[in-house]
Amino acid sequence: MAVCHSVDPAGWRVILDEAVTRVADRFVRAEPRRTAGQFVEGLLSGVERKTCWSLAERAGHDDPQAMQRLLRTAVWDADSVRDDVRAWLIEQLGHPDAVLACDETGFLKKGLSSVGVQRQYTGTAGRIENSQVGVFLAYIAPHGRAMIDRRLYLPETTWCQQPDRLTAAGVPDQVGFATKPALARQMIAAALDAGVPFGWVTGDEVYGADPGLRADLEHRGIGYVLAVGCDRRVDVNDGRTLIRVDDLAARIPSREWQQHSCGPGAKGPREYLWAWITTATSPGEHRCLLIRRNRSTGELAFYLCWSPRPAPLHTLVTVAGSRWSIEELFQTGKGQVGLDHYQVRGWTGWHRHITLAMLALAVLTILAARQPDTDPEIIPLTVAEIRHLFNAFVLAVTLPPEHILHWSVWRRTSQARARRSHYQRRQAK
Repeated sequence: MAVCHSVDPAGWRVILDEAVTRVADRFVRAEPRRTAGQFVEGLLSGVERKTCWSLAERAGHDDPQAMQRLLRTAVWDADSVRDDVRAWLIEQLGHPDAVLACDETGFLKKGLSSVGVQRQYTGTAGRIENSQVGVFLAYIAPHGRAMIDRRLYLPETTWCQQPDRLTAAGVPDQVGFATKPALARQMIAAALDAGVPFGWVTGDEVYGADPGLRADLEHRGIGYVLAVGCDRRVDVNDGRTLIRVDDLAARIPSREWQQHSCGPGAKGPREYLWAWITTATSPGEHRCLLIRRNRSTGELAFYLCWSPRPAPLHTLVTVAGSRWSIEELFQTGKGQVGLDHYQVRGWTGWHRHITLAMLALAVLTILAARQPDTDPEIIPLTVAEIRHLFNAFVLAVTLPPEHILHWSVWRRTSQARARRSHYQRRQAK
């Protein structure tokens, strides 16, 4: 009964309406404004594949054209909506000790036309695949976590050095090549300029290896715990000697390792053995090397740490563990709100779909943050469970049989037309 009492369909509807109202002024015309609200509801719905076709059918449209116009040609600024989403989340979750986590995720694609696509390694597949890569910034606070920014990575040779390809994909003229750490630096700077409260930044080895990112954070007085490879060399003797971090780890006596949890996991606290070594410091700043050791396998991980004030070991461990949150957000975004379900190829369409998916995910995040404490015998409502209940109590729709049959005919007609076109192209070769 405790869970039932925490479900407030009317209150949940208010949160969804607030999300849509937050961004309503970004749409000049009534049609895209209304369609955007239907699009977000569709992303939160139980529709299996959240494409323009399926979302249009759920919304009661006769065809997907309004949804497609929303992503392709309607007049609205996805970056402004992104700013609104970020501001709303900070109002609800903002905390001075929050952590910003930067990471990238892959979107598997076929063909060569989708903006930024090429054969490249992606953790989504765990191998080299034809894919796009997006770099994201997550806000991780005591009361919740959410995505607050995104950038599409454009490979240098296959895209940024081919102007015709950029033009065909609708990439703005001012957009040039930027590494993934450079994209993270842009997002962190934007968060700082927007007044987002946070105290730390974390990221994996891609970001820890970038000296520009570390220098930016130090200049701004933001602490960081950034992963680095085992071959990284650090100064532990006043600039006279640079030593590999794995060699340093081998010298640490057993008694110096401390067991700490870096956060809750699916099977309980994620406990590891940790050690830290002070590296070269200057007045007003504190540097150290943080080392994590798996208790079972002995596998090591290394982090460069910097802060303007002394930080205890458990704080550094907590920040390091926060990085898993953004990976979990990728899973949630793709599994719950169709972050990767788009069927657009251009620059504008990609940013618009991703931004609206971030807005839908923000709704679930804020609902989860507002849930009251439950019976200790019952875990709190998860984002996935909230979405399930949201569909049962708030978003349930009943479509008339003739509408469902109309869409069945529409889909099969479109598919037949596409098949004929495909056959004609093959025969022409």
